Amino acid sequence: MVGRKLVLFLLCISVVAPIVLYTDPLATQPSYLADIHLGDEIPTLKSVDAVREPSGIVYPENSTNPDQISVHDSGRAVASNTTTLPSGKNGDRKNRVLSQDNNQTAPSETDDGAVIRQVTSRETSEGATAMESQTVLPTQSRNQKPGKRSKRDSGRMPDAKIQQFRDQLMKAKVSLGLSSSKSNPEFIRELKERVKDVERTLAYATEDTELPINAQEKLEAMEQTLAKGKQTQQDCCAVVKKLRRFYLSAEEQLRVHKKRELFLTQVAAKTLPRGLHCLSLRLTTDYYSLDSCQQQLPNRDKLENPRLYHYALFSDNVLATAVVVNSTVFHAKDPQSHVFHIVTDKLNYAAMKMWFLANPPAKATVQVQNVEEFTWLNSSYSPVLKQLASRSMIDYYFRSQHAKSDQNLKFRNPKYLSIMNHLRFYLPEIFPKLNKVVFLDDDVVVQKDLTPLWAIDLKGKVNGAVETCGESFHRFDRYLNFSNPLIAETFDPHACGWAYGMNVFDLDEWKKQNITDVYHHWQNLNDDRQLWKLGTLPAGLITFWNSTYPLERSWHVLGLGYSLNVEQKDVEAAAVIHYNGNLKPWLEIGMTKYRNFWSNYVDYNQAYLRDCNINP
Repeated sequence: MVGRKLVLFLLCISVVAPIVLYTDPLATQPSYLADIHLGDEIPTLKSVDAVREPSGIVYPENSTNPDQISVHDSGRAVASNTTTLPSGKNGDRKNRVLSQDNNQTAPSETDDGAVIRQVTSRETSEGATAMESQTVLPTQSRNQKPGKRSKRDSGRMPDAKIQQFRDQLMKAKVSLGLSSSKSNPEFIRELKERVKDVERTLAYATEDTELPINAQEKLEAMEQTLAKGKQTQQDCCAVVKKLRRFYLSAEEQLRVHKKRELFLTQVAAKTLPRGLHCLSLRLTTDYYSLDSCQQQLPNRDKLENPRLYHYALFSDNVLATAVVVNSTVFHAKDPQSHVFHIVTDKLNYAAMKMWFLANPPAKATVQVQNVEEFTWLNSSYSPVLKQLASRSMIDYYFRSQHAKSDQNLKFRNPKYLSIMNHLRFYLPEIFPKLNKVVFLDDDVVVQKDLTPLWAIDLKGKVNGAVETCGESFHRFDRYLNFSNPLIAETFDPHACGWAYGMNVFDLDEWKKQNITDVYHHWQNLNDDRQLWKLGTLPAGLITFWNSTYPLERSWHVLGLGYSLNVEQKDVEAAAVIHYNGNLKPWLEIGMTKYRNFWSNYVDYNQAYLRDCNINP
């Protein structure tokens, strides 16, 4: 009986004791384990402190520690707290240089608002030397969720560990190509394994927060392997030659990628987005469902009134045209005095007309014309129409194997095959009863009232335009072939160019100076494209030579379709901003920096836009 009680007592002790002993430690389980799911690799840590949020560390530039990154290394830096890392494979502890509170100087502020402070630090690891006046970058807030950056650091703090991995891969590839390394098969095998580990680590990571938990271990392992290789490398010349080959190869790849990027950008710029194609189809369908009396736009009596403000706009893009009209009317002081003459092609005529029937622009007047109905515009009258229909011109644009093609894609844009691009040279024929018009491209946005343009005295000139002398590529010699005697004897190669997109044309002076005949004359001389390449600006520079009046630059600001360097103050102060270039605001490749200036005049709640999934 006594033996049985003794056995029962011992059993109770063996069951209850573990529960009592381990309940408290389990209750205080480190928080970092709570976030680890089954199947994840749990890091081996000496203490819970090793996973605490870092707060401020200075990395020496000459450190060989894979965890240490110089704050001066291409602007890359990592912020960390006072922490001692766990021992490496060789038993050596990696000590970081820590900021000392008693050595801090007064904080200062950078241009972008980032606070920096100067500290004096020293590193106690192998080979360390004293470092003074190091810069400590601001750290991530402890209250901030892991994997997210503060708004302050967004776009400014680089992913330093990702860059470390990439640098290690480059070093490893150089080492693998050296003859001294090839003589050590064991090292080569180990290095290849490390390369595979790093490549797997980087496979799906683009930010430090996306790296796996064991990334630090792989980083250290690769660094140790590379350190072994350094001990066997004696031939510095071989290393230099290998690096030079890498450099030349990278340059060639960069050249190829730039050429490919240019080609793809050109393709994207010529492609009609699905939403705009849908919009045109829906509008066309609804237009032909209307009765003939419902298909007429109002205020037809204003179309030829010379006392009103008339605009000429030639486009096959419904949404872009709507933005031009909407922005102009929005800023007009007297909208009912403004008349928009829109000319489009047969394919988009119904869609264009239906848009303005469904979305009339306040009290302004809109006329939509079909270029196919201009019976006077034919190949017997217009030299450019005859040239556009020629076999050699079509071959030039579409790169036929029978034609010599220019390698510059800019000059081979098929849009130049459309007569729509050349209608600007026939304004008096299109508007015979008007004496002055403002020409607008469909990739502009109007930001001020344009009525003062009609009051400008052009002093006997035909074309009022903003000159582009500030841009070297807008001089005459960038567009015309001055090796041709006819061009060299007639024009000044350093003459200021000017911009299409927002122009004031005096049609009375146009007729007096026979500008259309001048255009035809030079087009006939350029039948073989020896005077200038394709496009309308070179032809315009020649046609309006000595007939252009310079307007103030604030009337027309260009470059929003290709340059990120347009000053914000210039954009905001401009009467008209122009998205000239391939990066149009209605395309996905458009620059977001300037897109809002355009999208402000698009009502994305409009039924047609919603149905076609056209969003900001």
